[in-house]
Amino acid sequence: MANQKLKDELADRLCEAVLSLQDVEECYAFLEDICTVSELKSLSQRLEVARMLDEKYTYEAIVARTGASTATISRVKRCLNYGADGYKLVLERMKQTS
Repeated sequence: MANQKLKDELADRLCEAVLSLQDVEECYAFLEDICTVSELKSLSQRLEVARMLDEKYTYEAIVARTGASTATISRVKRCLNYGADGYKLVLERMKQTS
C-alpha cells in the first residue's frame, strides 16, 4: 500500500508513466529527461545498496563497491526492514528475471 502522504494525482501520473515504459532504452531516455545525473546516480546507488544488504554484505563491502555513506546504507536498511516493501518487491522480481 502506498504511503498516503506521497500519493496524489501527480505521483499517480508519474507511476503510470514509469509503468508505460517498454524496455531499458525507453527507461534510460525517460530517466535522463526527468532526473539530473546526480539524482539518477543516487537512485542507482540505493538500489545496489539494497541488493547488497539483501545478500548480507557488510557495510564495509557496500561502501567499497558503491561509495555510499554509512548514513545512506542505514537509511536503505531501515527501508528494507520497516518500509513499504518496495525494495523487496523489486529485488525479488529482479532475481526471477536474472
